[in-house]
Amino acid sequence: MADRQIIDAHHHLWDLRVRPQPWITGPALEPLNRSFSLADLEAEAKAAGVGATVVVQTVCLPEETPELLATADESDLIHGVVGWVDLTAPDVPDRLARLRELPGGDRLVGIRHQVQSENDPRWLLRPDVRRGLIAVAEAGLVYDLIISSHQLPAAIAAAAGLTGLTFVLDHLGKPPIASGQVEPWASNLRRLAELPNTVCKLSGLLTEATPSTWRADHLRPYADIALDVFTPQRLIFGSDWPVSILEANYGEVVRVTDELTDELGPHDKDAVFHRNAERVYRLKVY
Repeated sequence: MADRQIIDAHHHLWDLRVRPQPWITGPALEPLNRSFSLADLEAEAKAAGVGATVVVQTVCLPEETPELLATADESDLIHGVVGWVDLTAPDVPDRLARLRELPGGDRLVGIRHQVQSENDPRWLLRPDVRRGLIAVAEAGLVYDLIISSHQLPAAIAAAAGLTGLTFVLDHLGKPPIASGQVEPWASNLRRLAELPNTVCKLSGLLTEATPSTWRADHLRPYADIALDVFTPQRLIFGSDWPVSILEANYGEVVRVTDELTDELGPHDKDAVFHRNAERVYRLKVY
């Protein structure tokens, strides 16, 4: 991987002195219960050969996105920010416009909401949410989908009904790797991939496997399905750092993803590791 250009299109940053991360609970997540700074990221990325990144929101609060934009504005590494706005608010276009006026606002590339935490499995199909998604599309941004596998049917319906918006599925839709199951996740993933306005992140797989016992061959069936249905031209590499440290260090995530795509030729590898992220998020990196 030393000679390959790499964009990490999915990582996080947080400072617990500024605000808590309420989702970090229980002993299993204790390694994440500290701050992860830009300096931490820069050291990890440099060691792994990553030349550019996209930082992604973690909490559904309006204060976080301006902070991420400001961090990106001061960084030569972070080229894109996937932030958050309340999609159900009546003034989503104005909120997006205000974000773009902030320091680093030119690095806003997408919006995400923690749909996986919503009790309503059809949350994405609510009329007020749809209105917000239309505003995201009209602003020229993409929408990152962070969902559990049982929410894929609603994501399919939402993407089918909003063809002007690019939907980026995070973490392959969280397949049930730990249980070894494939269906109905695989069939639903194929249905989503049939929609031309969808792409998928090859990310977050290690933490969906059985803790501390995963191997690349545990992940390969799921990665192979994603490669088949989305093709290498619609898959994007993401580390999911620092969540990924629960199972592996940054360099190991890059290495495992390289191994999972070892049958691809150089052109397709470049697509997964940097060209697709540049295209989808409209980055100007390489």
